[in-house]
Amino acid sequence: MNDQLRYYLARAAQGKMGRRAFMGRAAALGVAGATASSLLATAVHAQGPRRGGTLTVGMQGGESTNSLDPALAASQVPFLYNYCAGETLVNIDPQGNLLPKVAEEWSASADAQTWRFKIRSGIKFHNGQTLTAEDCAQTLRRHSNEDSQSGALGIMRGISSIAVEGDTLVLTTTTPNADLPYLLADYHLPIQPNGGMDDPASGIMSGPYKWAENEPGVRHVLERFDDHWDSSVGHFDVIEILVINDATARNSALQSGQVQLINRVEPRVAGLLARAPNVSVESTAGRGHYVFIMHCNTAPFDNNDLRLALKYAIDREDMVDKILRGYGSIGNDMPINAAYPLFDDTIEQRTYDPDMARHYFERSGHSGPIDLRVSEVAFPGAIDAAQLFQESAAVAGIELNIIREPGDGYWSETWNTQPFCASYWGGRPVQDQMYSTAYLSTADWNDTRFFNDHFDELLLQARGELDLTRRKGLYSEMGTLVRDEGGLICPMFNDFIDAHNDQVAGWVANPAAEMMGGQAAIMMWSAV
Repeated sequence: MNDQLRYYLARAAQGKMGRRAFMGRAAALGVAGATASSLLATAVHAQGPRRGGTLTVGMQGGESTNSLDPALAASQVPFLYNYCAGETLVNIDPQGNLLPKVAEEWSASADAQTWRFKIRSGIKFHNGQTLTAEDCAQTLRRHSNEDSQSGALGIMRGISSIAVEGDTLVLTTTTPNADLPYLLADYHLPIQPNGGMDDPASGIMSGPYKWAENEPGVRHVLERFDDHWDSSVGHFDVIEILVINDATARNSALQSGQVQLINRVEPRVAGLLARAPNVSVESTAGRGHYVFIMHCNTAPFDNNDLRLALKYAIDREDMVDKILRGYGSIGNDMPINAAYPLFDDTIEQRTYDPDMARHYFERSGHSGPIDLRVSEVAFPGAIDAAQLFQESAAVAGIELNIIREPGDGYWSETWNTQPFCASYWGGRPVQDQMYSTAYLSTADWNDTRFFNDHFDELLLQARGELDLTRRKGLYSEMGTLVRDEGGLICPMFNDFIDAHNDQVAGWVANPAAEMMGGQAAIMMWSAV
């Protein structure tokens, strides 16, 4: 690199020269556009975060029914905007380490049953009030209320008492729980004034951005909160989220510069999009999984023979090849994979077996078609995946009737309501949280209606088991129960595929969930 190009590059990275001007100077020096763009992106990232500008995000997963109550967040757009506006007691970094947030330090009793969280002083809510330990306690109490419909209700049921001692939040669990801080990082649990008891959907929290406009299913705008305590996040002046549920429209918006960041890039077009000028496609392997879920307590799915028939009737390898296009791996009808540290890889992999499917189907006594509800918002390629399922099941003599549901309202009117539908899960940091959120009998988000007393007992044992070998054995037994008796059909674990253009910098892969674990908007910064 000659000195003149190095000089222009430094000025552009520092914001003293516009991107267009830099590209023009680089072209005059004989540097190809793609090379110049890559050099600038690297230099901007190395320069570190800088403040200013607007980030416009185009997202799938927004609906007219979306609420600002974080307890009700169930799709991708609320997942992102709650990280913009709110903060949990602790956070989890991309390597799986706990980070202090609202709580600056924490400790546990020797039996891991009493936990103390010291609340950081000087944090302000968007309404100017100072955040207190009592606000934290009230937040957890609200999410413990059966009427809250909170996605974190399964987690909160493990807490027997919530108390405050000065600036310290004191939690006591019903049984020892070595993973409790991880559970409290759940995105449904940002701290609200008085816990949100007065107005849970006010949008007032303590995050780096405060609400400016809210049009559910259309557009959301948040502005930087100047009194935020943490300068390491919240670099843009404004975050604008446009709900663009159509995948083609989302890709076009990114390529045209209408938006700088998008989620849910479909695997079938990821390679093509990556070749577009000034666009980077980010693929991150993790714990996310695309699924079909059956209600174990609703006919005809209350018959385990029928559930097993459908599990054997799906061709996982074909689905991974044709739907994920290499951006994922085969699932095994349990929500846990090798991304979890205590995963048991000796559990037998279930494979497509039409003869076994036919055997269990005939034994179930069921006849006639089976309705499977699906929408394009369930996961990228969900319609095509359902059709592949329909074809592989037909070989076993099982007729699936595919019902296409509208995207708007899918997460409130179909998922967790209809007895057989397509869905997705982003995974959780630890097995306890995944199982507590979606498979514990009392979990509000038990979307397969899996009610198994022995499973519940194993979960409670595993929480308090500090011997990792024994704990792994308990999790193995739990996974096997879900696999063989549950209502989950998990054909594949997906990579998270997002994309951004070179107007933004700071992307860091996070295996927890899409969009840098939901934190891309607060951690990235302007590169122009």
